[in-house]
Amino acid sequence: MAKIKVQLVKSPIGCSKDQRATVKALGLKKLNSIAEHEDNACIRGMINKVSHLVKVLEA
Repeated sequence: MAKIKVQLVKSPIGCSKDQRATVKALGLKKLNSIAEHEDNACIRGMINKVSHLVKVLEA
């Protein structure tokens, strides 16, 4: 499968607990941190949930 990179570009402070947990589950800890994942429906759903906090980069 294809790989995608996800970068945290906005802080999850002030967001709901669900959104903070999703950011953590994506493996993003600090601002501008990047995590690489398989491109599947599960990861795409997580990215969609916090789309205002993250940026998807081509791997």
